[in-house]
Amino acid sequence: MAAKYLLPLLLLSAAAFAQTTQSGNQYIGAGLAVGLAGLGAGIGVGIAGAAAISALVEKPQERVWYLIFVALAEAIAIYGLLISFILAAK
Repeated sequence: MAAKYLLPLLLLSAAAFAQTTQSGNQYIGAGLAVGLAGLGAGIGVGIAGAAAISALVEKPQERVWYLIFVALAEAIAIYGLLISFILAAK
């Protein structure tokens, strides 16, 4: 139960620390971009992967399409990583 309150507490403390230093905001934004994009990609891959496996049982000849849907969900994490590089480079 205490674990679900840990992430907001860490985010608030990181934001408070970033406000005390002038150059910390971009790194907080970069960290949030990677973390939230990774979280979203993980959820997307989990849902798409489960659906792909269950659909693979019914139509095994169309497995390429299932792989494409899982790869689209994985691309979200790559976009978050690119955004974090852009934010950290400023």
